[in-house]
Amino acid sequence: MGYMLLVLLFIVPTLLLGQFYFDAVLGKVNRRPNRLGYIIGFVILHLIYYLVDMPATLSSLLAIVMILCLALSYRAQLGTIIVFTFIYVVLQTIINSMGVYLFFGGVDYSVDTPYRLMQSHYNRSIKLLLFSFLVMLMISQLIRLISRRHSIVLQPRYYLLFLIVPLISIWQINVLFAYSQRNSYYVISVLGLLFLNVFVIYMFDMLMERFRLLNQNVYLQQQMDYQDANYEKTVHTFKDIKRVIHDTNQHLLYIEECIRRQEPEAAIEHIQTTLNRVDQAYHRVNTGNLVIDALVSNTLSIGQSNGIRIDTRLRLHSPTVHIERYDLCVVLGNLLDNAIEASKHIRVADDRYISINIHSNESTLYIHITNHSSTPQTDWSSSKPGDGYHGLGLTNISRLCEKYGGHMTIENHNHRVESMVVLPFYEE
Repeated sequence: MGYMLLVLLFIVPTLLLGQFYFDAVLGKVNRRPNRLGYIIGFVILHLIYYLVDMPATLSSLLAIVMILCLALSYRAQLGTIIVFTFIYVVLQTIINSMGVYLFFGGVDYSVDTPYRLMQSHYNRSIKLLLFSFLVMLMISQLIRLISRRHSIVLQPRYYLLFLIVPLISIWQINVLFAYSQRNSYYVISVLGLLFLNVFVIYMFDMLMERFRLLNQNVYLQQQMDYQDANYEKTVHTFKDIKRVIHDTNQHLLYIEECIRRQEPEAAIEHIQTTLNRVDQAYHRVNTGNLVIDALVSNTLSIGQSNGIRIDTRLRLHSPTVHIERYDLCVVLGNLLDNAIEASKHIRVADDRYISINIHSNESTLYIHITNHSSTPQTDWSSSKPGDGYHGLGLTNISRLCEKYGGHMTIENHNHRVESMVVLPFYEE
């Protein structure tokens, strides 16, 4: 019974060390809320590892699965979990090798299970436990200081590249343990492998930081491109205003001349004609929502300038839409930009047509935009000059749909593109 307590005494520190290590590399905030099952699995596998006599290869595989079970209790990319699992196994193996060299010199334990070894060498096992715990604790603390705990999706080749060093280290430790003499060269070799694997964690963390910055730069570039597009729309609007001011000035000069010549009927007729033309040219978009009114009105103006017929059906349950204005600008602005951009490349005049259908109920906003496309695109990359892409805009829309728990659907049938976005309102 005492020896079984000793087994549990080995398992508990190992569990705490594992949690401390994975908190350092994966982040404590990424612990799964329902992680009890993983911990129970870790304890059961640990008991099997200590109590069951098995070949060395199978024992090593069981140790890897045991640590992997604990690592899976964290929310992270599977490749990242596997890399840090193997590095942990290597670090623990190196430390245990040093402990065995210090406390089990001259002891033949190749035929013993860890449980039998503890029974026959109780005091040495306790020393090994304390040594392994303290050294691994210090290394984990060092890793905590250098790790930023990012969660970035990498390509599989990067995970495989960083797995090479831990895998070679495991093989090299077994070779040293089996064939090398226990001398200073053995100690230096083991310490070198220990340093190398800690350095791998640092390099892996630096790689993830680099890709995080690259992703951030791409996102910022997307936002800059979107703001540039909005700037162009603003310039276009100011040009329209300038043209209206110029035309209005000419109309006022004519009306002034009519009044001077005592011809009020001509002045009134001209005023009525001007008002009728202004009423026909003015696109009445007045849902009460500033973002929708501004973007749709601007699209109508651009469509008129480019010979694109635009039909709008706007029915809002309430002018107040519980979606952040910035997010709504990104979603609706990108959808309208994509429709305008695609329609500009249509050569048949009858197909230069956009249907904008926006409506809402008490809890959800629905956006349905239909337009024609010159080619049946499947990757939705824009053909417009520069480095702007529909795909980038759609990525932002998809990200915001995930933020609000909505979804986006794009269908293309016979060059007819239908873009549908559903955005549930956030709860205040």
